[in-house]
Amino acid sequence: MPSLALPTPVAPPTAPADAALCMATGDATDLQPELNPLFPAFLDLRGRAVLVVGGGVVALRKITALLPTGARVRVGAPCLIPGIEAMSATGAIEHLDGRFEPAWIDDAWLVVAATDDPDVNRAVAEAAEARRLWVNVVDDAPLCSFQVPARVERGPLQIAISSGGGAPMLARHLRERLETEIDESVGALGTLLVRHRRRIRAGIADTGARRRFFDDVMNSDIQTRLRRGDHDGAERALLTRIEQADTAPRTGRVALVGAGPGDAGLLTLRGLRLLNEADVILHDRLVSAEVLDLARRDAERIEVGKEAGHHHVPQDKIHALMLEHARAGRRVVRLKGGDAFVFGRGGEEIEFLRDHGIGYEVVPGITAALACAAYAGIPLTHRDHAQSVRFVTAHSKAENDELDWAGFAREGQTLAFYMGVAGLERVRARLLAHGRAGSTPCALVENGSRPEQRVVLATLDTLPDTARAHDVRSPALLFVGEVAGLAARLHWFGDAPIGANAGTNDIATTARDPDEAPLAAAA
Repeated sequence: MPSLALPTPVAPPTAPADAALCMATGDATDLQPELNPLFPAFLDLRGRAVLVVGGGVVALRKITALLPTGARVRVGAPCLIPGIEAMSATGAIEHLDGRFEPAWIDDAWLVVAATDDPDVNRAVAEAAEARRLWVNVVDDAPLCSFQVPARVERGPLQIAISSGGGAPMLARHLRERLETEIDESVGALGTLLVRHRRRIRAGIADTGARRRFFDDVMNSDIQTRLRRGDHDGAERALLTRIEQADTAPRTGRVALVGAGPGDAGLLTLRGLRLLNEADVILHDRLVSAEVLDLARRDAERIEVGKEAGHHHVPQDKIHALMLEHARAGRRVVRLKGGDAFVFGRGGEEIEFLRDHGIGYEVVPGITAALACAAYAGIPLTHRDHAQSVRFVTAHSKAENDELDWAGFAREGQTLAFYMGVAGLERVRARLLAHGRAGSTPCALVENGSRPEQRVVLATLDTLPDTARAHDVRSPALLFVGEVAGLAARLHWFGDAPIGANAGTNDIATTARDPDEAPLAAAA
């Protein structure tokens, strides 16, 4: 079914249901430094009236894009260029002769203003807005209630790219890249799958089995056959795969995936693939929205995050959820911030899965200490300063404190404390008591690798007071050792460090929303 891709702004409650689209809500003439987010949609215009106002070259481009969708295109203009005149002569379009009149749009579903007269274009936009009709004004984004994106087309497959009218050259550049990267055979494969869609759905009723079938098709030689022009052979191969498809529901599995520290670019390729295959995602509180956005849109997402003193979902409940969904035949991703096996209780979870006969795999992630140190400019080891590094969890009760504080107090090493914000007083007291110098450099990295990252520098003596002065909150990691002081001159990501030894930023603080409650611990 030919369609026109139209990313559109968010709809007010009164938008017509038939449009299935969204109107812009603000003053269209008020140019904002950031454009409103658009809602992408594909329109079925078959048999529906679309008005194009304008009879020149730009109008011709819009008409040419609209006609393959089956729309009834009406073109209003006092004169037409030869290409549009020819369309009118053959009956491909209807010509409304004369200058724009608001009555032209009374029966239209969609309106395009494509004249070289700004006053006419504005009149068209105002008339459409008054009738709650979607209007595109060429090269005038503030007057548009929808944008026409750059498109890549391969048979029934369409990829629409839009910058919301703010950077059309960027969208065009990306379209050109995709045109070279997406083989033409993808269109032929799409046509083949559309032709046999009913047969596939009837023969492979189970959703999971059908997903496996499509994965199998994409990894088969069918597309190679299409690329060399063997369409009959490709169709025979597809029909054979439909007949031989494994239609039985499979036992579910669980994948423990390390999501890394927050920057979605640090997620592993294997982790990304599993997120795109998942039926259910059990994710920690600290998994960033950017990472979750990479997952399948229709996957069920269940937050099972915990923070010190506030266990939203107890560990035994997490075990029960994994078991429930896996036994129901679902593919479960247990998505953990950082790495599942570094203070993530991943070992307990796979022991539980093994004891209950559930298949599993583990995908490592970049643990927070590695990422936070790298993004703060803190080399965890250094020939002159640190020959070893220890990862330590500071989240333990004082009466059960059996950590090797005497060992931690030795020089020539770096200490990376996870979940340490709430325990800074204890860390400071223990290290000082076992002989670590009060002048030892320390760094607190808050929201490491994320756009809001902050690095707060201190010494061991001043650590708790400095953290309070700068209102440090979780998620944050604490680094103790001579290398922590290198962040002052080696930082490269985000704002410069603040606090002790941070140059002109010594007394800088970061303002926060007074209604935002501090969090108790880092992860």
